[in-house]
Amino acid sequence: MKSTQRSLLLFAGAAFLLAGFLAYEAIAGDRWTVGVQHAQNSLVSAEKIDHDDWDRLLKKYVDNNGMVDYRGWKANSEDTARLDKYLSNLSRYNPEAKSTRPAQLAFWINAYNAATIKGILREYPTKSIRDHTAKLLGYNIWDDLLLLVGNKAYSLNEMEHKVLRKMGEPRIHFAIVCASIGCPPLLNEAYQPESLDEKLSANTRRFFADPSKLKYDAKENRLSLSPIIKWFSEDFGESQQQRIRLIEPYFPGTTQKSLANLDEITVNYLPYSWDLNEQKMSLPSRE
Repeated sequence: MKSTQRSLLLFAGAAFLLAGFLAYEAIAGDRWTVGVQHAQNSLVSAEKIDHDDWDRLLKKYVDNNGMVDYRGWKANSEDTARLDKYLSNLSRYNPEAKSTRPAQLAFWINAYNAATIKGILREYPTKSIRDHTAKLLGYNIWDDLLLLVGNKAYSLNEMEHKVLRKMGEPRIHFAIVCASIGCPPLLNEAYQPESLDEKLSANTRRFFADPSKLKYDAKENRLSLSPIIKWFSEDFGESQQQRIRLIEPYFPGTTQKSLANLDEITVNYLPYSWDLNEQKMSLPSRE
C-alpha cells in the first residue's frame, strides 16, 4: 500500500473515532441534573419528606383544570428558587429506608411532576414537551433530565417505568403528568400519604369524565379510550375484559349504566394531544 493511501486511511479512521467521541460527549453533555447530594447519614425515609413547598406552588400556579401558568412561574425568581429548594429536599429521600407504600407512592408522584415542571420551565416558552425529546443525539427530557434522590440520579423514564410502575398501582397513570393536554390534569395540590388513595381515585374519575379521554357509543357497543390505556395495557390487566373491568368503576355514572356486554365490546383509542398544558392568557374584552 502506498504511503499516501495509508495516510488517508489512518486519517479517515482517526476522524471516525473523533466523530464518535464527540457524539458521545454531546450526549453526555446534554444531561442535566437537578437536586443536590446529601451526606449518607442525613438521608431520611419518605415519611420525613415535606411536600408543603410543592403544595403552595401548585396552588399558586395550577388552576382547577390542571393547567399551568408557566409564564408567571418562570417570571417569579422567588418561586423558581422555591421549586429548586423543594427538589433539593426530595434529594434527601433514601429509597432503601423503610417507608410505607403510600409515602413512597406520594413521594415519587410528586417527584415526577415537580421534575417535569422544572424541565418545562427551563425550556419555556415552548409548545410541547415533545419538542425536547431527541431520539438519537441531543437532549431528551425523559432520559436526560435527572433528579438526585438518595445520591442516585433518576430520569423521568426511570421514575415512571422502573419505580412507579413496579409498585403495582395502575392509578399512577392518572396522577403523573408529562406537561401535555393528553395527560391527566395536574392536581393543584401535593399528593400526601394520608390522603393518597382518595386523591388517586378522584383523579382517575376526573380523567374519565373528560370526553377527550372516554367516549361510549351504546348503539355500536364501542368504547373509545385514551391511548394511555393501550400504552400501559399490562398495568391494567392481562386481557381487554380485565382492563375494562378495572377502570369501569371510575367511569361517569351515565356511562356505567349504559355499558352493554363487556365481553363483546369494541375498544378503540382517541387522539392524544401533546400540546403544552399551559394556561392561556385571556384577551381584553372589547367594549
